[in-house]
Amino acid sequence: MSSPLVRRIDTITKPLSRRRFIAAGSLLLAFASQRHAYGEENFAKETDPQSFTTLGGLVRIDSDGLITLIVPNIEMGQGIFTAEAMMIAEELEVELDAVKVVTALPQEVTGVAPEILRSLSTGGSRSIRKGWVPLRQAGACARLMLIAAAAEQWNLRPETLVAENGSVRDKAGVHHATYGALVHDAARQNIPDHVALKSPSEWKLIGRPVPRVDIPAKVNGTAVFGIDVRIPGMATAAVIGPPTWGATVHRIDATATKAIPGVLDVIDISTHVAVVATSYWAAKKGLSALKINWAPGGGPTVSSSDIREIIQNSVQSVSEVVACDDPGTDAALERGKRIESTYELPFLAHAPMEPLNATVHVRPDRCDVWVGTQVPTRARKAVSKVTGLPEDKIAIHNHIIGGSFGRRLSTDFIEQAAKFACQISRPVKFIWSREEDLRQDLFRPAYFDRIKASLGEDGLPLAWSHQITGQSVADRFTPGGLPEGKLDSDAVAGAIETPYTIPHQRISWIRAHTPVPVGWWRGVGPAHNVYVVESFMDELAAAVKADPIDYRLRLLGNNPRSVTVLKKAVLESDWASPLPENHGRGVALHNAFGSHCAIITEIFVPPGQAVTIRKVTAVVDCGVAINKNGLIAQIEGGILFGFSAALHGEITIKNNAIEQSNFHNFSLMRINETPEINTFIIDSHEDAGGIGEVGTTAAFASLGNALFDATGQRHRSYPFHPASKK
Repeated sequence: MSSPLVRRIDTITKPLSRRRFIAAGSLLLAFASQRHAYGEENFAKETDPQSFTTLGGLVRIDSDGLITLIVPNIEMGQGIFTAEAMMIAEELEVELDAVKVVTALPQEVTGVAPEILRSLSTGGSRSIRKGWVPLRQAGACARLMLIAAAAEQWNLRPETLVAENGSVRDKAGVHHATYGALVHDAARQNIPDHVALKSPSEWKLIGRPVPRVDIPAKVNGTAVFGIDVRIPGMATAAVIGPPTWGATVHRIDATATKAIPGVLDVIDISTHVAVVATSYWAAKKGLSALKINWAPGGGPTVSSSDIREIIQNSVQSVSEVVACDDPGTDAALERGKRIESTYELPFLAHAPMEPLNATVHVRPDRCDVWVGTQVPTRARKAVSKVTGLPEDKIAIHNHIIGGSFGRRLSTDFIEQAAKFACQISRPVKFIWSREEDLRQDLFRPAYFDRIKASLGEDGLPLAWSHQITGQSVADRFTPGGLPEGKLDSDAVAGAIETPYTIPHQRISWIRAHTPVPVGWWRGVGPAHNVYVVESFMDELAAAVKADPIDYRLRLLGNNPRSVTVLKKAVLESDWASPLPENHGRGVALHNAFGSHCAIITEIFVPPGQAVTIRKVTAVVDCGVAINKNGLIAQIEGGILFGFSAALHGEITIKNNAIEQSNFHNFSLMRINETPEINTFIIDSHEDAGGIGEVGTTAAFASLGNALFDATGQRHRSYPFHPASKK
């Protein structure tokens, strides 16, 4: 893109010449061309300036009036296509049913593109927060340029014209033109010096509950996920990785495999093996018949108990990295009543419904990758490194994803597929089975936390110390790795930014090293730390025999938004009403991802039976709620994802190998376990916050605290195995 039409601030000041803008427009037409391979012949066809005119890097309008909104994030079930398109459409004055929504691709983004397009990435509940201003600016800029074109045609002043429903008219009712009829003249307009965004009172889309734009295609089967890709001449491969960490291929006997009809080849990249066939069924059969002799890695053999000991004992050999240390904390910890606890969290898998897959076609002069990835820009760089091709010869065709939860923030599987594809002359779809997807995962780290507080005469904390021990997720994603002694900010996220006012705090992190590969997981740092903080907050309340809600409210004097969500949750959950025996309620509160959330969980623990989650009350202040339907769905899904991990999730290791292999021993919540969830949204005009991981982050502590209320047992690790009161 030659022209940055979108800035991080509310004004755009640099005009563009007609020549520069038209050149930019013809390049930007390559957005949304996902159905084509990225070759010179297709690129020229897609960017013919006589066929289309674009109005900015995020809006495309053709002369027939088709409006395409290019959103910078990928849809993976979180409803982001809808919310981001709503922001653009709001300022462009079009309804969602009048537009096509596609995702931006890295090969069509140049170095002078708007910041939101320079490094395409979806994760950390950042999509709405990053796009809140620039996406609306994109729609507003396009609208103003269309109005300017109409004013020029009709010899009228722009302020006498109105844009509505995909067209421009004059207020007198004499002139009218569709956007499609105006686009060629609009492309000749200078970019507006100032772009004023609509006030909340003018919004027609934002804040409304609207159906998701991706649902019809998912219902009628036309939606194409990465695993659905079909390329002419394509083969399919089943992939297997090493049975233990560090193992490599020593010898392969493919005699039986190559005798299976449909099997085309057996290839390896030292660490992984693929059977290539005419169908996945043939490839899977071939893989089952394959005899692989693996050479073990050189590291020590460890199991879960060994790794637990490594993490817990890291404090003896690794210097802590201090993230926050208020003056006087040590002295304050020596006064008053001391409360101390330790919390231990397991490794967790992602287990998305769509297992890992990637379709790759490597040629001498270019490479195409059809995949669902959260990081298409990073994926492009990774494939370039593997193939040796320059990045401008690599095309990432990004597809909607059937769940990811952070797994596809990594490019390891794409790199493996590219290495395999370098040995094959045709396009190949590589699929990791459910078992391989689970065994070869990059797991949520295990943690060991030491937390303590001293309480004053009023029962409130005088000081608070939270020491976190665990592996660094950022290490894998930092170029060159995270240096020793440097803070992994994600490791302490949710521990520093608590909702509460505590006079003296120390938050620190000790970096543990284990052979277990780790990665981002839904809720990232806050999902771990909020569980510890909110569980310990309940411990403090219990120590002074205070109601958990009242205790929190006494610490929220400087946080009115958290006070509001907590009081609303109390009201809607009927917190004060008595419960029958073996029932309990638990609360969790956090300010993570730019949003404020309180949830109250009500449970029943029948004697000798598993816990039944009866009801959940969730209250969220996420600033402007763009699509309330999508927001509620995200909170519900996030809560269930967290409950599922809290009740069933745990990855265990035996002799350098993951013991779990499928949903029979890495269970998910079933429909009959799903509770009633009531979500309440606080009306707010604060800037939009994130929402995708908010529910997950609150789920663990609210359930654990409810278990204490029901059974009198404090759960400082999960999965929870509650027992009713005796």
